[in-house]
Amino acid sequence: MSASDEALPFFVYGTLRSGGCNHAAHLAGRCADIRPAVLDGAALHDGPGYPYAVPDATPGRRVVGELVTIRPGAYAGALIALDLLEGCRADGTGLYVRRRLTVRTEAGAGAATAGAVGEVGGAGAVGRVGTGSGELREAWVYLAGPAVAARLRTRPAVIDSGDWTERGDGAGG
Repeated sequence: MSASDEALPFFVYGTLRSGGCNHAAHLAGRCADIRPAVLDGAALHDGPGYPYAVPDATPGRRVVGELVTIRPGAYAGALIALDLLEGCRADGTGLYVRRRLTVRTEAGAGAATAGAVGEVGGAGAVGRVGTGSGELREAWVYLAGPAVAARLRTRPAVIDSGDWTERGDGAGG
């Protein structure tokens, strides 16, 4: 497994979160652990039925999601499936790019076991993430690809709460 495929957990923030349509299709049955987490230093933007995370140095910007740990025997298949779903291309020009980033889990948050921008190079109810300090973990995060990020910087569609499930259209996700 190459460094770009290291078996890190995934930080998911949209349709891959617990209860989301893509969680059921791509992660259900593959998860060893799911816990609330936050990606600081990024803004969440509304997209065409799914969100985009874009690095953003605006104070207080953060993306709310979940840290999903995949069972070892299911990891390779999950990585391939998620890269395909996200349009992640090896040349970095895809709809999303997969980056190794640091996320923060909520202090004292209980995990749901199936059965939280610092560049560092399922089933069950999952609670909301507060602003307290928690454990810092490295994770794979799918960020908006270069063309999408450029468009969103020009014409932002920021979800102020940073939480896809609170975007205001009632669709959840």
